[in-house]
Amino acid sequence: MDKDRVEGSAKNVGGKAKEAAGKAVGDKKTEVDGKTDQAEGKAQNAYGSAKDKLRGDD
Repeated sequence: MDKDRVEGSAKNVGGKAKEAAGKAVGDKKTEVDGKTDQAEGKAQNAYGSAKDKLRGDD
């Protein structure tokens, strides 16, 4: 498994936690930062998945 898939998944999970924390305390900036982290994590995960497929590691 490509390291980008692992890092992307971790960033996605961290972003979900950050979004939830922002919602809980009413901090819109933290909430938006969490959503941004999730989007970046999904993109990084997809990039890693594509690299795996090119190598035949899927």
